[in-house]
Amino acid sequence: MPKWKTLIAKLNLSHLYAIAICLAGLGLFTIYNQGAFIHYTAPTWVWVYALSGAAVVLTFFTFQLPPQGNGLSLDSSVYLACIFVFGPTFSLTVLLVSSVAIFLIERKTIWWKHLINFAIYSIIIASASFSFTALGGVRGPLMDSHLLAYAGGMAIYFVLNTMLIVFYYYVFYNENLYETLKGMMKDTIIAYLSTLVLALVLVILLYHNHIFGLALFLCLSVLLSYAFKQMFAMYRDIEERANRDPRTGLFNHSYFELTLEEEMRKSRSTGSSLSLAMIDIDDFKKYNDHFGHLKGDGLIVFLAELLKKECGSPEMVVSRYGGEEFTLLMPSYDTEQAKSFLDRLRKTLNNSHFEGAEIFPQGCLSFSSGIAGYRSDIHDKSELVDQADQALYYAKKQGKNMVHVYGHQSPQEQDIDFSQDVRDIEQQLNLFMYKDLETFKHSKRVFRYAMDISELLLLDSLSKRQFTLGALIHDIGKLEIPWGILNKKEKLTPEEWEMVKWHVTWGKQMALMGDKFKDLAPYIELHHERYDGKGYPHGFKGEEIPRLCRMLTIIDSFDAMTTERPYQPTKSVEEAIVELRACAGSQFDPELTEFFISYIESRQLRTKEAAV
Repeated sequence: MPKWKTLIAKLNLSHLYAIAICLAGLGLFTIYNQGAFIHYTAPTWVWVYALSGAAVVLTFFTFQLPPQGNGLSLDSSVYLACIFVFGPTFSLTVLLVSSVAIFLIERKTIWWKHLINFAIYSIIIASASFSFTALGGVRGPLMDSHLLAYAGGMAIYFVLNTMLIVFYYYVFYNENLYETLKGMMKDTIIAYLSTLVLALVLVILLYHNHIFGLALFLCLSVLLSYAFKQMFAMYRDIEERANRDPRTGLFNHSYFELTLEEEMRKSRSTGSSLSLAMIDIDDFKKYNDHFGHLKGDGLIVFLAELLKKECGSPEMVVSRYGGEEFTLLMPSYDTEQAKSFLDRLRKTLNNSHFEGAEIFPQGCLSFSSGIAGYRSDIHDKSELVDQADQALYYAKKQGKNMVHVYGHQSPQEQDIDFSQDVRDIEQQLNLFMYKDLETFKHSKRVFRYAMDISELLLLDSLSKRQFTLGALIHDIGKLEIPWGILNKKEKLTPEEWEMVKWHVTWGKQMALMGDKFKDLAPYIELHHERYDGKGYPHGFKGEEIPRLCRMLTIIDSFDAMTTERPYQPTKSVEEAIVELRACAGSQFDPELTEFFISYIESRQLRTKEAAV
């Protein structure tokens, strides 16, 4: 392989982007400037140094804008004014001198970053100059008749500046392209417009007041930059106070929920690990009752300080969830790494001295913790919190002072718990025995289908439990529907049908009332969503609907078609299969539909063979 091909193979996207920007920037600088500064007279050089100095000063007065803290300086006003008054050749000379000055002042910054910054500005200035001239702009004083040219030049400057910077963050720091662009547009557009208006003000001052006008502009810009800095510092202080728990100094519940949502979005888009741990001080009530609330608050603060010290990684988010409960959000940690970290933290607390710790049953300070790992089929942040909470409940039930990962019970424990859960749900379903026997029988049949399918899908024990129990309880919300509607023989009216559709929401609320079946809420709420997005209650489509909820929709519909219902004719198994295939891709997931049909056909074949 030739050397140049080997070199290209070694380059990644960031290298190629940097090279392309540098070549484009240097090329445009050469085309537009052509070394014209060699022939400048002494008065021209005075203007070059004055405007370059102004640009350098404003660069060092960069300020940040709320809420994201994007940096902005007013030096762009100087370059735009140079374009409108002196033209591109002079503007690029001012850029060259100011870039050299910044390079000499900021020697700690690596040289190629200075070069890329120079190249980006060269591209922007050259493009804005071309647009200004193409739209009929003329160098010199500000003229009302050429407002379109000024607007066009400023628009090109703004758009190119934003796009080049956003793509820079995308290739060098792997930022999400769309989210970065949206954030910059949302937070900086007003500030950029202010910068562009200031450029027109500088044009007037330069042309009519010369150096004195430039001095006035520089004073005004420095004061504005300082005011923006103070405003951002005040904003951050207020934001910090709003996001912190006043007693412990940790993040509060509201901030935790916002951050959890953001981290789940990142994990969903990048495929990275994310774990959530919930921590609860063991036997805190006993300590509080014995020593009083003041000492109890001291214990909460003590654990908070320990968490601050031990969770020093900037990516971890430690929050006070409420009372003696804390949350630890751990991006890039899988559940095993999270458990290992929490166990070390637990042992550190066990070995920490605190007044009155001898009254605890463990003889020392301790906490219990539950961990839940984010998965792509987790639909809402509340599901992840509920899973961590259930894991915490299990850790408490096992004797406290331990860390438990959601779904990691032993097979024997899982079988016992599963049997008990089935009995508990059946007790609730028994209410259908007098209200709507068909719903009771339908739930039992769907449960049996789900048991078979879970074996064929080779589900892990946790997914199997959720899927099968979700199938059993999926219609629990129909208990809220009036008896007359549930048992009506005629076709439902539109108003009655709207009421029936509410059963998924009512059922979800019933599941969320207690801790035991919170994780089944998605199966209750989403089993009437459609693959094409035309279902209810949310209109989710495709992968937005968890995979096993999509399978439950198929099972539920198949059983409804093949059993007697007052509002529709009963189909044979063969007719139901035809209907499933006809609706695959619209109502049902096509892949899962074929999987379920294969299961039904093989079951039918076994039934016939047994009969023979």
